[in-house]
Amino acid sequence: MVDNLPIELLLVEDNPADVRLAREALRDATVAIHLTAAGDGVEALALLRNEGEYAHSPRPDMVLLDLNLPRLDGHKLLEEIKADPSLKSIPVVVLTTSSDPLDILNAYELGASFYVTKPPDLDDFMETMRWIEGFCLSLVKLPPRPPLPRNE
Repeated sequence: MVDNLPIELLLVEDNPADVRLAREALRDATVAIHLTAAGDGVEALALLRNEGEYAHSPRPDMVLLDLNLPRLDGHKLLEEIKADPSLKSIPVVVLTTSSDPLDILNAYELGASFYVTKPPDLDDFMETMRWIEGFCLSLVKLPPRPPLPRNE
């Protein structure tokens, strides 16, 4: 947990079945997690920047990012996150079906914290999500949340 609050996890994933599986796998996590899902890169960027209907969305402590997204693909979204001074400290774990070495290299060059290939098998996918929870959300120290703006 960060500041004794649930970990805010943003899952950027256009496949509703994978979102459901991620929620199920993280339901019994050893740390409190609040999972928000965005179905494409444009929605994720609006959420990250608190734009429009996402004006009051909490800042994610970590992003799980699929690369194959509609409207704004994962590579471009990762580039946008890491180019934005207010977002670049958020760890981004790429979680995608691609095992293409060029996708892997590009993701790391753009600033991904980790690159994980989604296994096609349901049980293996659930185990991968539990690994992400156990390692990335329990053992790894996440950056501190920026202070909330004061209402004066």
